[in-house]
Amino acid sequence: MTDTPGGSRRRDPERRERIISACLDVIAESGVAGTSHRRVAAAAGVPLGSMTYHFSGMDELLHEAFARFSRSVSDRFERRMAQAEDAEAARRAIVAIITEDVSGTRRDLVLTHELYTLAAREPAFRTLTNAWMARSRAALERHFAPATARLLDALIEGLTIHRALDTEPREQDPALVVAAVERLTRP
Repeated sequence: MTDTPGGSRRRDPERRERIISACLDVIAESGVAGTSHRRVAAAAGVPLGSMTYHFSGMDELLHEAFARFSRSVSDRFERRMAQAEDAEAARRAIVAIITEDVSGTRRDLVLTHELYTLAAREPAFRTLTNAWMARSRAALERHFAPATARLLDALIEGLTIHRALDTEPREQDPALVVAAVERLTRP
């Protein structure tokens, strides 16, 4: 709420959500290490005091932001896998996830790796990555055995990491991705 002339208060019910969105934007631009209450408040267009009103500290804000991000990626993944009617369609969906979805934007790649780095250091953030992996595997297990789903999940993550870190950026070769998915999923 903010003061208005005459002393009444005006509600801003979207403020917390704007702060979380702005936090993700700041992380994508400056990394977790470069994210501060001041930068996030400026990006959200809110007073600095709003940060401590809505969040107990930077850890809570980062956790909320990465929770939102990981849910959105998981939701897209689950939707794509749910549309697959059989194993062949599921294979095509996995190729599309690798070549289009997870490598779709540089922003998503940066946010993913910032979360991984934070989760490697901070156990509280591992709950987010573990939930993300569990949702991915459950979506894959609709079409493949649990061991195969685990390998496919690792393939998706591994190819994403390679794309993000490659010093010679190029499009993910769809034929290579198709061959890898085929090798893992054919009896």
